[in-house]
This record gives sequence, structure tokens and C-alpha cells, in this order.
Amino acid sequence: MPDTRLNDKLLYPSDRRMWVSMKTPYFVFFAVLGIVPVLVAWVQFFSIGLPSIPSPAHTIPSSVGDPFGFPVWIRLTHFVNFFLMVLLVRSGLSILMDHPRLYWNDHCTPGSDWLRFTPVEVPKDRVWTAKDDSRYLSPWIGLPGFRHTVGIARHWHFLSAFFWLANGLAFVALLFCTNQWRRLVPMDWQIGADAWNVFVHYATFHLPSEPDGFYKYNPLQQLSYFGVVFMVAPVTFFTGLAMSPAIDNRFRWYPRLFGGRQCARSIHFLALLGYLGFLIPHITMVAITGLSQNMNHIVFGTDATDPAGLLVGLIGIGLVVGACFLTHWVSWYKPRLLQYTFRRFLGPFQRRFLNRMATQVEFKKQNISPYFWPNGKMPVSEDWTQLRETGFKNYRLKVFGLVENPVELSLADLRELGKQDQITMHHCIQGWSGIAHWGGFPMAKLIALVKPKAEVGTVVFHSFGEGHYGGEYYDSLSLGNAKHPQTLLAYEMNYEALSEVHGAPLRLRVENQLGYKMVKWIRAVEFVRSECTVGKGFGGKNEDDEYYPIVANI
Repeated sequence: MPDTRLNDKLLYPSDRRMWVSMKTPYFVFFAVLGIVPVLVAWVQFFSIGLPSIPSPAHTIPSSVGDPFGFPVWIRLTHFVNFFLMVLLVRSGLSILMDHPRLYWNDHCTPGSDWLRFTPVEVPKDRVWTAKDDSRYLSPWIGLPGFRHTVGIARHWHFLSAFFWLANGLAFVALLFCTNQWRRLVPMDWQIGADAWNVFVHYATFHLPSEPDGFYKYNPLQQLSYFGVVFMVAPVTFFTGLAMSPAIDNRFRWYPRLFGGRQCARSIHFLALLGYLGFLIPHITMVAITGLSQNMNHIVFGTDATDPAGLLVGLIGIGLVVGACFLTHWVSWYKPRLLQYTFRRFLGPFQRRFLNRMATQVEFKKQNISPYFWPNGKMPVSEDWTQLRETGFKNYRLKVFGLVENPVELSLADLRELGKQDQITMHHCIQGWSGIAHWGGFPMAKLIALVKPKAEVGTVVFHSFGEGHYGGEYYDSLSLGNAKHPQTLLAYEMNYEALSEVHGAPLRLRVENQLGYKMVKWIRAVEFVRSECTVGKGFGGKNEDDEYYPIVANI
């Protein structure tokens, strides 16, 4: 198949302004959180002087059981972690900019965000879609950068997360299989007071006598490393899972552990700041406490002071920078290769486990969101326009393909298939969510009516609307997903006829998938052997043109 270049179709936006706006109460909270400890340290310094700190152990462990040195597995996992974190941060920022607003509520109503990275106030005089709201991010910062490249960004993010998790689990396992865990895990509550004393020295610009890190960390270092490895990293992983529609709509209690889906997204971002808040002083202290010696520790596992470790370390950093350029090139010139790689690595897990989760979470009427972001390009075809002018009285849903009983059904016919009501949460691939009531008929009943042939594996939903880059919008589900209890074709939203902007006359709801799978303005339903026989063969319009994954449950 000929290669497709991602940037062949992208038009650069005129507005590329970078913008960060935080609501005042949150700005004050974080400012106080950062400033108060420093002020207290200065008050202590001026009132009683510098506190005493534990005498550093420079040359030998304090006991036979204490660890010393950095074995090869620590040095290797350290470098791998650094490389993968670079990919995770860059791709994560690209994902964030596709919906550049963070919330503490699951409704995502404009104006309720506590932090936003866009100067745009959502206009009230016209339709403003979530895709309109996405922001430009330079490819020098994000992976792949730009906007509307969230499919590629998610491929990098989840592939990196898969190997980051494996690397982290290997590190922790080896940590506790050796005595190296004693380097990180506090064994005495006194470490809290000792760490504060070290902090007072740093905050008042007094560099204390440092232990040789080859043998022992100072108390503040130890708590910092422990916090990053055993607190921030797990929070990052588990909040990431809390944004999965398959998990959230199967286990309602899980996102509640973090306050809700959007709270998990905000905490996920704060975890990123936690990494950066650790990394900056970490690198600073490595540099000012003996750069060459510290680099020999982590590169060669020796306590020498020659520059060999520094030189090799700089080569390693250069390789990571080179990898950034390579991932940029792959993103923009070989995106289909990346899409295939993601499908091969994570597709089987998604199909085997997440797709089989029966969605069951429903909400109450009072939980319905006051605002539900519109998305997608409104149909402009003459067929849809004429149907709209008659209130969709002449609408006929065409169901065809590999079925024994192809049919064309009016809205009245569809209502006779039985009505199902559900109040569920919508998860958009861009990051926003919303709770709404949907009324319609289960896909399982339509499947029973038309009787698919034995070879059918995929159901395709064709839209009156167009894709982002033109051409008919469509998407597909596996036959098994189409039979899920909460998969339905909806003609009502929030107890009223489905509005035009949200998909009238008919739209798909499939609650264990991300929103782009839920085709709006449905024209026809087709039963086929495989998604490979439709469009470009990747499962949907976004999958064809924007390299989204075909399975969208995380």
C-alpha cells in the first residue's frame, strides 16, 4: 500500500497563540502550596538559624545490609525510563491540546474549567465544536504536535506507556529482590524531620554537606525518589485507566476513586507537573554536587571522578534527542506504520479484555450534563437537507449487506422495534465527557431482524455527514460490540427528539467505546465480513484519514 503523509492534508491555523489561564482560587492555592514552605524555612532560619542535619556517610555503608553502588539493571531501567518519559510527556501534551481545558467535574461545561490552554472563550452565537476548540502545539514540543493529530499522539502515548509500565515493574521487582529497596524506602519516621531540615538549607541557599550518592541519599532525596516511584508513578497509571470508557462504564466505582473521569484527567496532568517538579531540582543537584562523579554512578556504576561517565551520558542524551527527531519523522511520514504497530501490540489486549466488558453503568436524571459538546461536521448534502425540512418524515434507514433480510425502515418502523432508555457518560477521544439521556432501540433487535449471515464480523454505520477532510463519514463495530446491551441507535436525547447538531435523525451509542465510533446522522447500516472491505480498510473515516485506532475502548 502506498505511504500516506500526515502533513499532506493539514492546513496551519492562523491563531497559534500559546495561552495558560488558571482560575484565581486555584492559582492562589498552588501559589500558597509552593511559597508557604519556603517562607516557613526562611522564618526558621532567621529566628533560630540553620537546623542540624544527619552527618553524611561518604565512603562506606552504615551496615552490611545497606546497598551501595548502582547495578546494571538500575542503570539500564533509569535510561529506558528517561527515554520513555520524554515520549510520554511530548505525546501527552499533544493529546491535552486537542481539548485544552481541565475540569473537576464530568460535565465539561464551558466556563467550568479550572485551567485552560486556550485564549478562546466558547462563542454562544454559533455552533462551536470540540474540534474547533483544539489548539495548535508546535511539533518541537508535542508529539506529533499540531492539532487534530490526536490519533497519532495516542498511539505514541499508549505504546510508550506499555513499555514504561513493563520497565517500571521490572525495576520495582528487582528493587525488592535485592537490598536496593533500602536506598528508597524510609525505615524511620525521623526521616520526615530530617528531610525538612535539609529543605531549610536548600530553601535558604545554604548547600549542606552531601552524602556520596553511591552509598546513600540525603533524607530529602530519599523521600523524593520514594514519592516519584511509589506514589506519582502509580497515580499516573491508575488515573490513565480511569479515562477508559470500557472501564468507567463497567465499574462505576473506579473513576470515583479519583473524584470522577475529569478529576482523573486533571490529576493525570498534575502528576506530569510532579515529574517536572522532581526532574528540575534533580538535574540541578546532580550538576552542583559533582557532575562527573554522579554521571559515573549512573552510567558505569563506579564512584570515579573522571569525565568518562559524563561523556557517555551526553551521548545517551543525544540518542534520546535523535529518537525525538525519528519519532517526529515517523509521525509525519509513516503514520500508517505507527497505526499498524499500535494495532499489533495493544489491539489483541483491547479486543480480548476491554471489548468483552459488558457496559452497565447508568446515571440518574439529575446527573445529566447542562452542556454537551457538539462535534463533527454537520451534513450539507441535499438528501439530508431535504429530510430536515420535512422533519425527517421521509427518512428511511437502509440496512443491507450480508444479511438475509435487508430492510428500509422509517422512524416509525424503528420505534416499533422497542425503545430503550439509558443515561450514560460519553467519552470523547479529545478528552471531554458529558452525561446524557439516550432513547432508541437496541442494535441487538435490528440484528435479530435482518439476520446477518455466518461470515459477518463487522457492522458499518454510514453517515450523511462528511469526515474532517471530506468524504462520507462512517465507522464500524465488531458484531460482538454491536450486540452489547447498551449499544443502541438513538433518536432521542435528554427526553426530546435528537437535535440536528447532535445527530438527527439517528445516531449510534456504544458505551464501551470513545465518541468518534458513535456515528451521527446515520444514513445506512451495512453488514460486512471485515472492516477491510470498506473505505481504506482501517475501520472508519477517522481511522482512514487521521490514523485513529479501530478499537476505541481506552
